[in-house]
Amino acid sequence: MSQLRGLTANLRAAIVARLAEREGARSRTTTPGRDFATLPLVREMEMVRAGAEEMGIPNPFFRPHDGVAGGHSRIAGREVINFSSYNYLGLNGDPRVAEAAKQAIDRYGISASASRIASGERPVHAALERALAEHYQTEAALCFVSGHATNVTVIGCLMGSRDLIVADALSHNSAAEGMRLSGARRISFAHNDWREAERELAAHRRRYGRCLIYIEGHYSMDGDMPDLAQFVRLAREYDAWLMVDEAHSLGVLGATGRGVFEQQGVDPAGVDIWMGTLSKTLSACGGYIAGNATLIEMLKHYAPGFVYSVGMAPSLAAAALRSLEILHEEPWRVQRLQANARLFLEGARARGFDCGHSCGLGIVPVILGRSSRAGQVAAKLFEKGVNVQPILYPIVPEGSARLRFFISSEHSEEDITTALEALSAACA
Repeated sequence: MSQLRGLTANLRAAIVARLAEREGARSRTTTPGRDFATLPLVREMEMVRAGAEEMGIPNPFFRPHDGVAGGHSRIAGREVINFSSYNYLGLNGDPRVAEAAKQAIDRYGISASASRIASGERPVHAALERALAEHYQTEAALCFVSGHATNVTVIGCLMGSRDLIVADALSHNSAAEGMRLSGARRISFAHNDWREAERELAAHRRRYGRCLIYIEGHYSMDGDMPDLAQFVRLAREYDAWLMVDEAHSLGVLGATGRGVFEQQGVDPAGVDIWMGTLSKTLSACGGYIAGNATLIEMLKHYAPGFVYSVGMAPSLAAAALRSLEILHEEPWRVQRLQANARLFLEGARARGFDCGHSCGLGIVPVILGRSSRAGQVAAKLFEKGVNVQPILYPIVPEGSARLRFFISSEHSEEDITTALEALSAACA
């Protein structure tokens, strides 16, 4: 019942009564052993929904967009300023990217129709992988059909029960699932605390075979960064692989959007495994790994999420490749994104909002505390034409619920000012 913390006694009682009424009606028509509704996660979901209903908060999730979701979007026929999209550089919907996808469909069809190892290979896959390897200055790269599955299958394939993984406490679910699958010993260190990571390595590294240090370049819930140079040093001193998840870094960090290594002036060769997704800046869908040729060749033949999955749709590979080319050709998009993010962060802090440790480069959280409050404020903003998603317990700990603003190069200064004024009014 931890979801009910922070609510008044009357509201808690109303939610429990509503749940009891639903469960009573269901128990008369189903048997517990075959009823999916008896699963703990279903009960948790229903408790959240019941609470939202009691507080008059409309469901903010799964709203259908009527068109391209960029700095603006249309939801239920109404235009909104949109802060809930990963379309950082406005490339999703760019006619050049769309044309590349259309040409790939005309040439290759819609699907790869098989796993790449079993005749699902198309030239556009290799072209995209060469471009990603060049971007990170590595020997090779490999693309997967899902960003989430990339972390799961790669970590699960690389590490085993005699190995050690030292990971940031705020690691993404995909990495956590990969670590669990691997059977390796996992030790978390406090978020972005390389000193604690070093203490854990000093205490435990010698008892294990291989070791992986996992961090992210730009954390999606907090909008902050690690000290990359320190983690490179730790990997070398403790004979470990360093894996950096660039899902929200590519196109966002660095003067030309090359990622956290460019932002912090670190040689990318210090990182053993670069991971990222194609669904954000690159406006497609899937994930990638960039590293040395031996790593990539092994993953091509043994990573289950690659070997046993259909190849990426050629149109998505073509869209990602064209987006990466435009990223390199038009760095002004990155500069505009970063200017907008700074403007939003400075404006939010000036109005007294808690934005945590956000570095103001693409993701700015506004931490409101209780999940109920975050939901209520998001609903008020949507009524005023500002679309931003609340991040609630259990995704973040209760007491740190927030609104997560994804900034785009497509936002105008007026968009940002309008959103901040609406936020202040909604929280008054």
